[in-house]
Amino acid sequence: MKRFAMSILICAALSVGLFSGCSNANQSTASDTASSTTVTATASSESASTASDNLSSSSSDSSANDSSSETSASASGESAESETPYSTAAASGSTVLDSSDMFTDRDLEQQADTSNAKTIAVSNDQDVSITEEGVYVLSGTATNVTVEINADDAAKVQLVLDGLSIANEGKPAIYVVSADKVFVTTTAGSSNELTVTGEFASTDSESNVDGAIFSKDDIAFNGEGTLTINSSNNGIVGKDDVKFTGGTYKIVAGNHAIQGKDSVRIADGTFNLEATKDGIHAENTDDQALGYVFIAGGTFDIQAGSDGIEGDAVVQIDGGTFNINAKEGIEGTYVQINDGNTTINASDDGINATAKSTEYDVAIEINGGTVAITMGSGDTDALDSNGSLIVNGGTVDITAQFAFDFVTKGELNGGTVTVNGEQVSEIAESMMMGGPGGQGGFGDQQGFSGEMPSGEMPSGEAPQGGHGSHGSHGPKGGMGRGSSDSAQPSTQQA
Repeated sequence: MKRFAMSILICAALSVGLFSGCSNANQSTASDTASSTTVTATASSESASTASDNLSSSSSDSSANDSSSETSASASGESAESETPYSTAAASGSTVLDSSDMFTDRDLEQQADTSNAKTIAVSNDQDVSITEEGVYVLSGTATNVTVEINADDAAKVQLVLDGLSIANEGKPAIYVVSADKVFVTTTAGSSNELTVTGEFASTDSESNVDGAIFSKDDIAFNGEGTLTINSSNNGIVGKDDVKFTGGTYKIVAGNHAIQGKDSVRIADGTFNLEATKDGIHAENTDDQALGYVFIAGGTFDIQAGSDGIEGDAVVQIDGGTFNINAKEGIEGTYVQINDGNTTINASDDGINATAKSTEYDVAIEINGGTVAITMGSGDTDALDSNGSLIVNGGTVDITAQFAFDFVTKGELNGGTVTVNGEQVSEIAESMMMGGPGGQGGFGDQQGFSGEMPSGEMPSGEAPQGGHGSHGSHGPKGGMGRGSSDSAQPSTQQA
Protein backbone atom coordinates (compact mmCIF):
# COMPACT_ATOMS: atom_id res chain seq x y z
CA MET A 1 0.00 0.00 0.00
CA LYS A 2 1.29 3.45 -0.86
CA ARG A 3 2.08 5.51 2.23
CA PHE A 4 1.69 9.25 2.59
CA ALA A 5 4.02 11.90 3.98
CA MET A 6 2.38 14.47 6.18
CA SER A 7 3.95 17.54 7.75
CA ILE A 8 1.89 19.36 10.34
CA LEU A 9 2.99 22.56 12.04
CA ILE A 10 1.54 22.64 15.54
CA CYS A 11 1.22 26.29 16.33
CA ALA A 12 -1.05 26.58 19.36
CA ALA A 13 -0.13 26.00 22.98
CA LEU A 14 -1.96 23.63 25.25
CA SER A 15 -4.91 24.67 27.36
CA VAL A 16 -5.98 22.22 30.10
CA GLY A 17 -4.16 19.46 28.25
CA LEU A 18 -5.95 20.06 24.90
CA PHE A 19 -5.12 22.11 21.80
CA SER A 20 -7.28 25.21 21.60
CA GLY A 21 -6.80 25.33 17.88
CA CYS A 22 -4.32 25.11 15.10
CA SER A 23 -4.13 26.87 11.77
CA ASN A 24 -1.79 27.00 8.81
CA ALA A 25 -1.35 23.24 8.74
CA ASN A 26 0.79 22.30 5.79
CA GLN A 27 -0.92 20.38 3.03
CA SER A 28 0.08 16.71 2.92
CA THR A 29 1.59 15.40 -0.27
CA ALA A 30 1.65 11.91 -1.70
CA SER A 31 4.97 10.14 -1.44
CA ASP A 32 6.42 6.65 -1.71
CA THR A 33 8.57 7.31 1.36
CA ALA A 34 7.55 6.66 4.98
CA SER A 35 5.13 9.27 6.29
CA SER A 36 6.14 11.68 9.04
CA THR A 37 4.57 14.00 11.54
CA THR A 38 6.86 16.96 12.19
CA VAL A 39 6.39 18.74 15.50
CA THR A 40 7.88 22.17 16.14
CA ALA A 41 7.77 23.47 19.69
CA THR A 42 6.67 27.07 20.13
CA ALA A 43 7.94 27.51 23.69
CA SER A 44 11.51 28.72 23.93
CA SER A 45 12.05 27.33 27.39
CA GLU A 46 10.35 24.71 29.55
CA SER A 47 10.38 24.89 33.35
CA ALA A 48 10.92 21.65 35.22
CA SER A 49 8.62 20.40 37.93
CA THR A 50 9.47 20.17 41.57
CA ALA A 51 11.02 16.97 42.80
CA SER A 52 8.65 14.11 43.38
CA ASP A 53 7.71 13.39 46.98
CA ASN A 54 8.42 9.76 46.24
CA LEU A 55 12.07 10.42 45.41
CA SER A 56 14.23 8.30 47.66
CA SER A 57 15.83 10.31 50.43
CA SER A 58 19.12 8.63 49.67
CA SER A 59 19.02 10.10 46.17
CA SER A 60 19.11 13.79 47.01
CA ASP A 61 20.90 16.09 49.40
CA SER A 62 19.74 19.17 47.54
CA SER A 63 18.28 22.25 49.18
CA ALA A 64 14.80 23.60 48.56
CA ASN A 65 15.88 25.78 45.67
CA ASP A 66 17.08 22.72 43.79
CA SER A 67 13.46 22.05 42.79
CA SER A 68 13.94 24.48 39.93
CA SER A 69 16.13 22.26 37.86
CA GLU A 70 16.36 24.13 34.61
CA THR A 71 17.04 27.85 34.36
CA SER A 72 17.32 30.18 31.42
CA ALA A 73 20.89 30.48 30.21
CA SER A 74 20.42 32.97 27.40
CA ALA A 75 17.88 35.21 25.76
CA SER A 76 17.34 32.59 23.10
CA GLY A 77 15.85 30.26 25.65
CA GLU A 78 18.72 27.79 25.90
CA SER A 79 18.79 26.19 29.31
CA ALA A 80 21.40 24.85 31.66
CA GLU A 81 20.96 22.16 34.26
CA SER A 82 22.21 22.68 37.78
CA GLU A 83 24.15 19.89 39.41
CA THR A 84 22.89 18.00 42.42
CA PRO A 85 25.42 16.59 44.87
CA TYR A 86 24.66 12.88 44.96
CA SER A 87 25.93 10.66 47.72
CA THR A 88 25.11 7.63 49.78
CA ALA A 89 26.26 6.58 53.20
CA ALA A 90 28.86 4.34 51.59
CA ALA A 91 30.22 6.90 49.17
CA SER A 92 33.43 8.52 50.37
CA GLY A 93 36.73 9.86 49.13
CA SER A 94 38.02 6.32 48.65
CA THR A 95 35.54 5.41 45.94
CA VAL A 96 36.88 4.85 42.43
CA LEU A 97 34.42 7.25 40.79
CA ASP A 98 33.47 10.73 41.94
CA SER A 99 29.78 10.35 42.69
CA SER A 100 29.18 13.96 43.69
CA ASP A 101 27.75 15.07 40.35
CA MET A 102 26.44 11.94 38.69
CA PHE A 103 22.89 13.32 38.36
CA THR A 104 21.36 16.74 37.82
CA ASP A 105 18.27 18.08 39.56
CA ARG A 106 16.18 17.46 36.49
CA ASP A 107 17.45 13.89 36.20
CA LEU A 108 16.13 13.23 39.69
CA GLU A 109 12.67 14.71 39.15
CA GLN A 110 10.04 12.04 38.64
CA GLN A 111 7.28 14.26 37.30
CA ALA A 112 7.40 16.48 34.24
CA ASP A 113 6.00 19.99 34.06
CA THR A 114 3.45 19.59 31.26
CA SER A 115 1.84 23.03 31.57
CA ASN A 116 3.33 24.09 28.22
CA ALA A 117 3.75 20.65 26.71
CA LYS A 118 2.74 19.53 23.24
CA THR A 119 0.49 16.46 23.05
CA ILE A 120 1.09 13.90 20.31
CA ALA A 121 -1.07 10.84 19.65
CA VAL A 122 0.87 8.38 17.49
CA SER A 123 -0.69 6.93 14.33
CA ASN A 124 0.19 3.97 12.16
CA ASP A 125 2.93 4.60 9.57
CA GLN A 126 3.43 8.22 10.66
CA ASP A 127 6.85 8.98 12.12
CA VAL A 128 7.08 11.79 14.66
CA SER A 129 9.90 14.28 14.12
CA ILE A 130 10.81 16.67 16.95
CA THR A 131 13.15 19.50 16.07
CA GLU A 132 12.75 21.98 18.92
CA GLU A 133 13.46 22.04 22.65
CA GLY A 134 10.38 21.39 24.77
CA VAL A 135 8.19 18.88 26.56
CA TYR A 136 6.17 16.41 24.47
CA VAL A 137 3.49 14.08 25.83
CA LEU A 138 3.23 10.90 23.75
CA SER A 139 0.32 8.48 23.86
CA GLY A 140 -1.61 6.04 21.70
CA THR A 141 -0.99 2.74 19.95
CA ALA A 142 0.62 2.45 16.53
CA THR A 143 2.81 0.34 14.27
CA ASN A 144 5.73 1.35 12.07
CA VAL A 145 6.44 4.58 13.94
CA THR A 146 9.73 6.16 15.00
CA VAL A 147 9.79 9.16 17.32
CA GLU A 148 12.88 10.96 16.03
CA ILE A 149 14.55 13.85 17.87
CA ASN A 150 16.76 15.92 15.60
CA ALA A 151 17.17 19.20 17.45
CA ASP A 152 19.91 21.73 18.04
CA ASP A 153 22.84 20.40 20.03
CA ALA A 154 21.94 22.83 22.84
CA ALA A 155 18.31 21.69 23.06
CA LYS A 156 16.87 19.73 25.97
CA VAL A 157 13.90 17.60 24.96
CA GLN A 158 11.60 15.76 27.36
CA LEU A 159 9.42 12.90 26.16
CA VAL A 160 6.58 12.12 28.55
CA LEU A 161 5.23 8.63 27.93
CA ASP A 162 1.57 8.44 28.92
CA GLY A 163 0.22 5.14 27.67
CA LEU A 164 2.39 4.81 24.57
CA SER A 165 2.61 1.58 22.58
CA ILE A 166 4.71 1.22 19.42
CA ALA A 167 5.44 -1.96 17.48
CA ASN A 168 8.03 -1.80 14.69
CA GLU A 169 9.92 -4.13 12.44
CA GLY A 170 13.58 -3.36 11.95
CA LYS A 171 13.66 0.22 13.20
CA PRO A 172 13.81 1.97 16.61
CA ALA A 173 10.73 3.26 18.37
CA ILE A 174 12.64 6.27 19.76
CA TYR A 175 15.70 7.61 17.94
CA VAL A 176 17.73 10.59 19.19
CA VAL A 177 19.78 11.92 16.29
CA SER A 178 20.77 15.22 17.89
CA ALA A 179 20.07 17.14 21.11
CA ASP A 180 21.96 18.31 24.13
CA LYS A 181 20.00 15.86 26.27
CA VAL A 182 16.77 13.89 26.14
CA PHE A 183 14.64 12.94 29.14
CA VAL A 184 12.22 10.02 28.92
CA THR A 185 9.62 10.27 31.70
CA THR A 186 6.83 7.77 32.38
CA THR A 187 3.69 9.20 33.99
CA ALA A 188 2.39 7.82 37.27
CA GLY A 189 0.58 4.51 36.80
CA SER A 190 1.09 4.43 33.04
CA SER A 191 2.06 1.35 31.06
CA ASN A 192 4.17 1.94 27.98
CA GLU A 193 5.50 -0.67 25.57
CA LEU A 194 8.03 -0.54 22.72
CA THR A 195 8.54 -3.62 20.54
CA VAL A 196 10.97 -4.11 17.67
CA THR A 197 11.20 -7.38 15.75
CA GLY A 198 13.33 -8.47 12.83
CA GLU A 199 16.74 -7.25 11.77
CA PHE A 200 17.48 -3.58 12.33
CA ALA A 201 18.06 -1.73 9.07
CA SER A 202 20.38 1.12 10.00
CA THR A 203 19.70 4.45 8.31
CA ASP A 204 22.72 6.18 9.87
CA SER A 205 26.12 6.07 8.18
CA GLU A 206 27.90 6.89 11.46
CA SER A 207 26.19 4.50 13.86
CA ASN A 208 24.67 1.07 13.77
CA VAL A 209 21.15 1.92 14.94
CA ASP A 210 20.33 -1.29 16.77
CA GLY A 211 18.17 -0.54 19.81
CA ALA A 212 14.47 -0.11 20.45
CA ILE A 213 15.56 3.20 22.01
CA PHE A 214 18.72 4.55 20.39
CA SER A 215 20.34 7.84 21.38
CA LYS A 216 23.45 9.50 20.00
CA ASP A 217 23.46 11.99 22.89
CA ASP A 218 22.83 11.97 26.65
CA ILE A 219 19.58 10.31 27.67
CA ALA A 220 18.00 10.14 31.12
CA PHE A 221 15.06 7.98 32.22
CA ASN A 222 12.81 8.80 35.15
CA GLY A 223 9.16 8.78 36.16
CA GLU A 224 6.56 6.82 38.08
CA GLY A 225 5.23 4.48 35.39
CA THR A 226 6.35 1.33 33.58
CA LEU A 227 8.29 1.01 30.33
CA THR A 228 8.38 -2.44 28.72
CA ILE A 229 10.80 -3.08 25.85
CA ASN A 230 11.00 -6.17 23.66
CA SER A 231 13.79 -6.01 21.11
CA SER A 232 15.33 -8.45 18.67
CA ASN A 233 18.64 -6.65 19.27
CA ASN A 234 19.46 -4.18 22.05
CA GLY A 235 16.87 -2.72 24.37
CA ILE A 236 18.27 0.75 25.16
CA VAL A 237 21.44 2.10 23.53
CA GLY A 238 23.14 5.40 24.36
CA LYS A 239 26.25 6.65 22.61
CA ASP A 240 26.93 9.03 25.49
CA ASP A 241 25.64 8.78 29.08
CA VAL A 242 22.58 6.67 29.92
CA LYS A 243 20.96 7.48 33.26
CA PHE A 244 18.04 6.18 35.32
CA THR A 245 16.64 7.78 38.47
CA GLY A 246 13.17 6.25 38.75
CA GLY A 247 10.48 4.20 37.07
CA THR A 248 9.98 0.50 36.31
CA TYR A 249 11.72 -1.13 33.35
CA LYS A 250 11.02 -4.55 31.87
CA ILE A 251 13.39 -5.33 29.03
CA VAL A 252 13.80 -8.48 26.95
CA ALA A 253 16.65 -8.12 24.44
CA GLY A 254 18.36 -10.27 21.85
CA ASN A 255 21.66 -8.54 22.67
CA HIS A 256 22.27 -6.17 25.62
CA ALA A 257 19.31 -4.95 27.65
CA ILE A 258 20.90 -1.57 28.54
CA GLN A 259 24.03 -0.28 26.81
CA GLY A 260 25.90 3.00 27.31
CA LYS A 261 29.12 4.20 25.74
CA ASP A 262 30.45 6.74 28.24
CA SER A 263 28.52 5.44 31.23
CA VAL A 264 25.42 3.82 32.62
CA ARG A 265 24.37 5.57 35.85
CA ILE A 266 21.49 4.44 38.02
CA ALA A 267 20.17 6.25 41.08
CA ASP A 268 16.93 4.30 41.53
CA GLY A 269 14.29 2.32 39.72
CA THR A 270 13.01 -1.23 39.32
CA PHE A 271 14.66 -3.30 36.60
CA ASN A 272 13.67 -6.68 35.22
CA LEU A 273 16.22 -7.44 32.52
CA GLU A 274 16.49 -10.52 30.31
CA ALA A 275 19.30 -10.40 27.78
CA THR A 276 21.01 -12.80 25.43
CA LYS A 277 24.29 -11.01 26.17
CA ASP A 278 24.69 -8.47 29.02
CA GLY A 279 22.02 -7.08 31.28
CA ILE A 280 23.83 -3.75 31.74
CA HIS A 281 26.82 -2.95 29.53
CA ALA A 282 29.16 0.07 29.27
CA GLU A 283 32.07 0.22 26.85
CA ASN A 284 34.08 3.05 25.31
CA THR A 285 36.90 2.06 22.98
CA ASP A 286 37.75 5.71 22.25
CA ASP A 287 38.38 6.78 25.86
CA GLN A 288 39.26 4.00 28.26
CA ALA A 289 38.69 6.20 31.29
CA LEU A 290 35.02 6.01 30.36
CA GLY A 291 32.75 3.06 29.81
CA TYR A 292 31.77 2.66 33.45
CA VAL A 293 28.70 1.60 35.43
CA PHE A 294 27.68 3.47 38.58
CA ILE A 295 24.74 2.23 40.65
CA ALA A 296 23.58 3.90 43.85
CA GLY A 297 20.18 2.28 44.30
CA GLY A 298 17.33 0.37 42.73
CA THR A 299 16.02 -3.17 42.52
CA PHE A 300 17.45 -5.45 39.84
CA ASP A 301 16.43 -8.88 38.56
CA ILE A 302 18.87 -9.76 35.78
CA GLN A 303 18.95 -12.89 33.63
CA ALA A 304 21.84 -12.71 31.17
CA GLY A 305 23.53 -15.09 28.76
CA SER A 306 26.90 -13.37 29.30
CA ASP A 307 27.45 -10.76 32.04
CA GLY A 308 24.83 -9.50 34.42
CA ILE A 309 26.62 -6.15 34.73
CA GLU A 310 29.70 -5.17 32.75
CA GLY A 311 31.57 -1.88 32.80
CA ASP A 312 34.78 -2.14 30.84
CA ALA A 313 36.46 0.55 32.93
CA VAL A 314 34.72 0.43 36.33
CA VAL A 315 31.69 -1.06 38.01
CA GLN A 316 30.95 0.82 41.24
CA ILE A 317 27.97 -0.24 43.36
CA ASP A 318 27.01 2.07 46.22
CA GLY A 319 23.61 0.55 46.88
CA GLY A 320 20.71 -1.42 45.49
CA THR A 321 19.27 -4.93 45.61
CA PHE A 322 20.51 -7.33 42.94
CA ASN A 323 19.46 -10.80 41.89
CA ILE A 324 21.74 -11.82 39.04
CA ASN A 325 21.70 -15.09 37.12
CA ALA A 326 24.34 -15.07 34.40
CA LYS A 327 27.47 -16.67 33.01
CA GLU A 328 29.41 -14.00 34.91
CA GLY A 329 27.68 -11.85 37.51
CA ILE A 330 29.70 -8.63 37.44
CA GLU A 331 32.72 -7.82 35.29
CA GLY A 332 35.00 -4.83 34.88
CA THR A 333 38.60 -3.72 35.14
CA TYR A 334 37.97 -2.33 38.63
CA VAL A 335 34.92 -3.66 40.48
CA GLN A 336 34.12 -1.84 43.73
CA ILE A 337 31.17 -2.73 45.96
CA ASN A 338 30.51 -0.25 48.76
CA ASP A 339 26.97 -1.17 49.82
CA GLY A 340 23.80 -2.91 48.73
CA ASN A 341 22.54 -6.49 48.72
CA THR A 342 23.92 -8.53 45.84
CA THR A 343 22.99 -12.13 45.06
CA ILE A 344 24.76 -13.84 42.18
CA ASN A 345 24.28 -17.25 40.62
CA ALA A 346 26.92 -17.75 37.94
CA SER A 347 28.31 -20.51 35.75
CA ASP A 348 31.78 -19.01 35.11
CA ASP A 349 32.88 -16.22 37.46
CA GLY A 350 30.79 -14.59 40.15
CA ILE A 351 32.68 -11.29 40.08
CA ASN A 352 35.50 -10.92 37.57
CA ALA A 353 38.13 -8.17 37.33
CA THR A 354 40.06 -8.27 34.09
CA ALA A 355 42.10 -5.77 32.09
CA LYS A 356 39.55 -4.20 29.77
CA SER A 357 40.83 -0.65 30.38
CA THR A 358 44.40 0.66 30.63
CA GLU A 359 43.27 3.55 32.84
CA TYR A 360 42.57 1.51 35.98
CA ASP A 361 44.21 -1.10 38.13
CA VAL A 362 42.70 -4.55 37.87
CA ALA A 363 40.98 -5.19 41.18
CA ILE A 364 37.96 -6.41 43.07
CA GLU A 365 37.33 -4.32 46.19
CA ILE A 366 34.47 -4.99 48.62
CA ASN A 367 33.97 -2.34 51.30
CA GLY A 368 30.43 -2.94 52.49
CA GLY A 369 27.04 -4.41 51.82
CA THR A 370 26.10 -8.05 51.47
CA VAL A 371 27.40 -10.22 48.64
CA ALA A 372 26.16 -13.80 48.24
CA ILE A 373 27.65 -15.85 45.39
CA THR A 374 26.67 -19.35 44.35
CA MET A 375 28.78 -20.93 41.63
CA GLY A 376 28.10 -23.75 39.23
CA SER A 377 30.32 -26.82 39.18
CA GLY A 378 33.52 -27.07 37.19
CA ASP A 379 36.35 -24.61 36.69
CA THR A 380 34.56 -21.61 38.13
CA ASP A 381 35.62 -18.88 40.56
CA ALA A 382 33.42 -16.87 42.88
CA LEU A 383 35.80 -13.91 43.11
CA ASP A 384 38.27 -13.86 40.21
CA SER A 385 40.70 -10.97 39.81
CA ASN A 386 43.54 -10.76 37.32
CA GLY A 387 44.97 -8.20 39.72
CA SER A 388 44.13 -7.66 43.39
CA LEU A 389 41.32 -9.02 45.55
CA ILE A 390 40.57 -6.90 48.62
CA VAL A 391 37.82 -7.17 51.21
CA ASN A 392 37.67 -4.28 53.68
CA GLY A 393 34.14 -4.70 54.99
CA GLY A 394 30.69 -6.08 54.42
CA THR A 395 29.46 -9.66 54.42
CA VAL A 396 30.57 -12.07 51.71
CA ASP A 397 28.98 -15.53 51.56
CA ILE A 398 30.37 -17.90 48.93
CA THR A 399 29.15 -21.33 47.89
CA ALA A 400 31.68 -22.63 45.39
CA GLN A 401 34.31 -25.21 44.63
CA PHE A 402 36.81 -22.41 44.00
CA ALA A 403 36.22 -19.27 46.05
CA PHE A 404 39.17 -16.99 45.23
CA ASP A 405 41.48 -16.46 42.30
CA PHE A 406 43.86 -13.51 42.05
CA VAL A 407 47.22 -12.57 40.54
CA THR A 408 48.70 -9.71 42.57
CA LYS A 409 47.49 -10.20 46.13
CA GLY A 410 44.52 -11.00 48.32
CA GLU A 411 43.64 -9.02 51.46
CA LEU A 412 40.99 -9.51 54.12
CA ASN A 413 41.11 -6.32 56.17
CA GLY A 414 37.59 -6.35 57.59
CA GLY A 415 34.11 -7.69 57.20
CA THR A 416 32.96 -11.29 57.30
CA VAL A 417 33.79 -13.81 54.60
CA THR A 418 32.23 -17.27 54.64
CA VAL A 419 33.05 -20.05 52.21
CA ASN A 420 30.80 -23.10 52.08
CA GLY A 421 29.49 -22.37 55.54
CA GLU A 422 32.85 -21.73 57.24
CA GLN A 423 34.22 -18.30 58.07
CA VAL A 424 37.71 -17.60 56.76
CA SER A 425 40.39 -15.34 58.20
CA GLU A 426 42.34 -14.57 55.04
CA ILE A 427 41.98 -14.39 51.30
CA ALA A 428 44.09 -17.20 49.89
CA GLU A 429 44.54 -18.44 46.35
CA SER A 430 41.97 -21.18 45.90
CA MET A 431 42.62 -24.80 45.32
CA MET A 432 39.59 -26.86 46.26
CA MET A 433 37.18 -25.00 48.57
CA GLY A 434 35.54 -27.60 50.75
CA GLY A 435 34.53 -31.02 49.47
CA PRO A 436 37.23 -33.58 48.61
CA GLY A 437 40.72 -32.43 49.54
CA GLY A 438 39.76 -29.25 51.34
CA GLN A 439 41.13 -25.84 50.47
CA GLY A 440 44.59 -25.11 49.25
CA GLY A 441 46.44 -21.88 49.87
CA PHE A 442 49.79 -20.17 50.16
CA GLY A 443 52.47 -21.06 52.67
CA ASP A 444 51.43 -23.19 55.60
CA GLN A 445 47.71 -22.55 55.36
CA GLN A 446 45.60 -25.65 55.98
CA GLY A 447 42.44 -26.57 54.11
CA PHE A 448 39.00 -26.31 55.66
CA SER A 449 38.52 -30.05 55.81
CA GLY A 450 42.01 -31.50 55.97
CA GLU A 451 45.49 -31.13 54.64
CA MET A 452 46.18 -29.33 51.40
CA PRO A 453 46.13 -31.66 48.39
CA SER A 454 49.26 -32.64 46.59
CA GLY A 455 50.40 -30.09 44.08
CA GLU A 456 49.92 -27.25 46.60
CA MET A 457 51.08 -23.75 45.80
CA PRO A 458 54.67 -22.99 46.91
CA SER A 459 55.08 -21.18 50.19
CA GLY A 460 55.78 -17.48 50.34
CA GLU A 461 54.25 -14.43 48.76
CA ALA A 462 51.72 -14.42 45.99
CA PRO A 463 53.22 -14.21 42.50
CA GLN A 464 53.99 -10.66 41.58
CA GLY A 465 52.01 -9.02 38.82
CA GLY A 466 51.42 -5.48 37.73
CA HIS A 467 48.29 -3.67 38.76
CA GLY A 468 48.87 -0.38 37.03
CA SER A 469 52.19 1.42 36.77
CA HIS A 470 51.14 4.17 39.16
CA GLY A 471 48.62 2.28 41.27
CA SER A 472 48.32 3.08 44.96
CA HIS A 473 46.26 1.98 47.89
CA GLY A 474 43.32 4.17 48.80
CA PRO A 475 42.32 5.02 52.39
CA LYS A 476 40.31 1.80 52.60
CA GLY A 477 43.07 -0.31 51.16
CA GLY A 478 41.53 -0.29 47.71
CA MET A 479 43.66 0.06 44.64
CA GLY A 480 43.86 3.49 43.06
CA ARG A 481 43.62 4.36 39.40
CA GLY A 482 46.29 3.30 37.01
CA SER A 483 47.50 6.88 36.55
CA SER A 484 46.59 9.19 39.43
CA ASP A 485 43.69 9.92 41.73
CA SER A 486 43.15 13.27 40.06
CA ALA A 487 42.60 11.63 36.71
CA GLN A 488 39.16 10.29 37.52
CA PRO A 489 36.71 10.49 34.62
CA SER A 490 34.65 13.64 34.65
CA THR A 491 30.99 13.19 35.47
CA GLN A 492 30.07 16.84 34.93
CA GLN A 493 27.03 17.53 32.81
CA ALA A 494 27.09 20.06 30.02
